[in-house]
Amino acid sequence: MPMLRVLCALAALLAPPWAAAQEYPTRPVQLVIPFPPGGNTDLMARALQAELARALGGTVVAVNRGGAAGAIGNAEVFRARPDGYTIGLSPNNAITTQPHLQSTAYTAEGFRYLCLVYDNPQVVILGRNAPFRDFAGMIAHARTGREALVYGAPGLGSTQHILMAQLLRAAGVSGLFVPYTGAGPMAQAALAGDIMAFVEAATIPASTGLGVLAVLDRQRMPSLPDVPSIAELGIPMRGTTYGGLLAPADLPDAIAARLERACERAVASEGFRSAAERLNAVPSFAPGAEFRARFLGESQANRALLEDLGIRRQ
Repeated sequence: MPMLRVLCALAALLAPPWAAAQEYPTRPVQLVIPFPPGGNTDLMARALQAELARALGGTVVAVNRGGAAGAIGNAEVFRARPDGYTIGLSPNNAITTQPHLQSTAYTAEGFRYLCLVYDNPQVVILGRNAPFRDFAGMIAHARTGREALVYGAPGLGSTQHILMAQLLRAAGVSGLFVPYTGAGPMAQAALAGDIMAFVEAATIPASTGLGVLAVLDRQRMPSLPDVPSIAELGIPMRGTTYGGLLAPADLPDAIAARLERACERAVASEGFRSAAERLNAVPSFAPGAEFRARFLGESQANRALLEDLGIRRQ
């Protein structure tokens, strides 16, 4: 019997990679969400979770690992065993910006990119009890004092912090920045009246009922037809947050291909698209190579952008 176990173990070690991919997954796959519950990344991951499990023919367990603007959860994925049983869903900023702002365990080049999942235009969201009701009112209020406008963002140097800084600078005003650990806690602060405005994906007002002042794009969103685009309001800028599935860098090609195919099926599924529609989100699939090129290109561009905005490494 001991010899039989040894022979079985040797057979498993000598099995070709495609054989492991055919059997994968044989146990639950952990999907790491590098932000707290309730934010855009969490909502998109949980919308994808069931469809990804169905496409894989196994179980996918979503786990929140928030903190450090996404760096804690992404570090867990970076350090995980490259066997396909720990993957993550990350937005762009945590990979393309945070390594330029803080000491992270990873760089943008240090992951296996599996697939793009969503690409969501950002919107300017109105906090409850704010002393204005439209975009012009927000800018007018900001002009009443250097820190009159109190706005939030999920971390220093987050996509939303950068976009709000760009927006206010383009309008010739400033405000008081309040950092949060993620979009969920920030949305709760807006509901409590602790902040007046913030930039986030349109999934947040869809799930909280908060008002929207502007869409950071050249045109209006079909799901928000009464909300003006920022171009209509005289500021030519565009802001989007997009994200997808990542894995440890040494993930075998065969398992990566299996996950990429499952991701494509999940993103195209009626279940995911219906959930995304309810969240004012935009499903968007791209294969791993294209997804990687987009993240790495943005990482290079963001290094220069952060210097221009005066946002420096901590």
